[in-house]
Amino acid sequence: ENGRCTTKLESMGFRVGQGLIERFTKDTARFKDELDIMKFICKDFWTTVFKKQIDNLRTNHQGIYVLQDNKFRLLTQMSAGKQYLEHAPKYLAFTCGLIRGGLSNLGIKSIVTAEVSSMPACK
Repeated sequence: ENGRCTTKLESMGFRVGQGLIERFTKDTARFKDELDIMKFICKDFWTTVFKKQIDNLRTNHQGIYVLQDNKFRLLTQMSAGKQYLEHAPKYLAFTCGLIRGGLSNLGIKSIVTAEVSSMPACK
């Protein structure tokens, strides 16, 4: 039951992400490479959706990107203590779908996962 709900949320986020990227990029020039796309996601896309930029973007230059938000809006209302830490990834399923859908519409097939080691930060 819990896994099915998470999958449903991720699917909904995927569809929303596709639509948002289509709308946000209709008047922009083509991106040069994958890194430019990720920079767009971290700056413009994230700012439009969550009213702030991603705090940190890291890459190994082999297709792995780590986006870090130190004060993720969907987790800030939850306790800063460890009592909700195990439930936090459930709240990120929609956002993972959002990113995966946006990347998909920009031609990047991806796997998006979320990790929360301390609230309200996430990677």
